[in-house]
Amino acid sequence: LFQPAVSVGNVGQLAIDLVISTLDMTKVGYFYTDCLVPMVGNNPYATSEENSKELSINAEVYLLPSKKLVVLQIRSPFIKNKYRLFCDTLLSWVKSCNCARVVVLSSSHAYQRDDEQLLGTPLRYLLTPDLEKAVGGHIQELKWKEMEKVAAYPGVNDTEKVLHIPGGGITKLLFTESCSKGIQMAVLLKFCSEGDNIPDAFALVNYLNDWLQLIKSEVNTSSQWKAPSSWRLLFGSGLPPALF
Repeated sequence: LFQPAVSVGNVGQLAIDLVISTLDMTKVGYFYTDCLVPMVGNNPYATSEENSKELSINAEVYLLPSKKLVVLQIRSPFIKNKYRLFCDTLLSWVKSCNCARVVVLSSSHAYQRDDEQLLGTPLRYLLTPDLEKAVGGHIQELKWKEMEKVAAYPGVNDTEKVLHIPGGGITKLLFTESCSKGIQMAVLLKFCSEGDNIPDAFALVNYLNDWLQLIKSEVNTSSQWKAPSSWRLLFGSGLPPALF
């Protein structure tokens, strides 16, 4: 199961868009919950005038049987104080469906990194203990950087470290709950800032592809991913050619 966290820059959701569009996944249902702001809109993955009239809502489920892959796309923010209820409902659904593994695509505020997190790649990962046993060796071969823990009380007590994902929405809650419930979960995230976050989405989905090889490619590039039709005016219509 792939799913985004509603986090800074909506990077996880944009990355999930790329997965669904590129793999041409089929919508098979909805994830009904009152924890998300209600929303309805046109089909974000329309390929023709006919299917552009299909409606989409705030949480939908897509399937690709050939890869044993299920994707939950979330398109609206959470209602205040309903984070934990959504987390409990989601993880109960994961267990009832016997999902082997869960991958959460997320992001975190770049400006709140500590000194150690400023070094090297802006991409990070987390694995629950159960998933660490299964894939930890492969992840080490990829030479990825694990999300660093930071001082709980900076400048006062630097020895006590905690997991801190500012701007990550429910990422930390999902991860810690999955650790305690024995769920195999990976979190892949990117440090970023608000703005045009399409490049961040490409970077995150390439990071995912390095591990799971959704698309066979020797070198990950943005051109191998298919952007959905809904991205056409995502950040405006662009400047008129006459201005150049």
